[in-house]
Amino acid sequence: MRLGMVIDLKRCMGCYGCVTSCKAEHGTPPGVFFARVIKREDGVFPAVSKLLLPVLCNHCDDAPCVSACPTGASHYAEHGIVDIDKDVCVGCHACMVACPYNNRYFNDENRNYFGDAGPTPYEQMRTARHQEGVVMKCNFCRDRLAEGKDPACVSNCPSKARIFGDVSDTESEVSRLIKERGGFTLHPEAGTGPNVYYLAP
Repeated sequence: MRLGMVIDLKRCMGCYGCVTSCKAEHGTPPGVFFARVIKREDGVFPAVSKLLLPVLCNHCDDAPCVSACPTGASHYAEHGIVDIDKDVCVGCHACMVACPYNNRYFNDENRNYFGDAGPTPYEQMRTARHQEGVVMKCNFCRDRLAEGKDPACVSNCPSKARIFGDVSDTESEVSRLIKERGGFTLHPEAGTGPNVYYLAP
């Protein structure tokens, strides 16, 4: 089994549901977004179009972050998920430099959203899991997967633009969509073998 995701750019409406649900699930510090939506406008008025591109860790088959990590903190977990062992990470930033997708963050300190007012009870509960001085990233919500649930960004996408499943199973929905609609990956020239695919709008 090789877990991956398909993102249908025709369905994505840029609502940030994936971004906010990911923030709520992981309780990441201010400025840290495991899921992001890049927005760009193309063309000249009146022929203008808007591109909405949701991005996250691509959980690559040949992940340069894993190869670059000197301690083995960045590693392949079950079903091809690329994850970080925070107890082994020394915060050297090697994986961040190696990632061609810029989808890793360094947690220099546990900041909160209200400054001197201090963290809210929710922030205290969620940020307690985030160790300072280590790199952090999307891990396809491994805790949720262990409970038989989809990643938070998939479950909370109101337009059902995200589909999660086994990309190695030719009969799975993700594989069928990739084949039928010509799913593509970002930066194929990097040769990393991403497991996040996009369907053209």
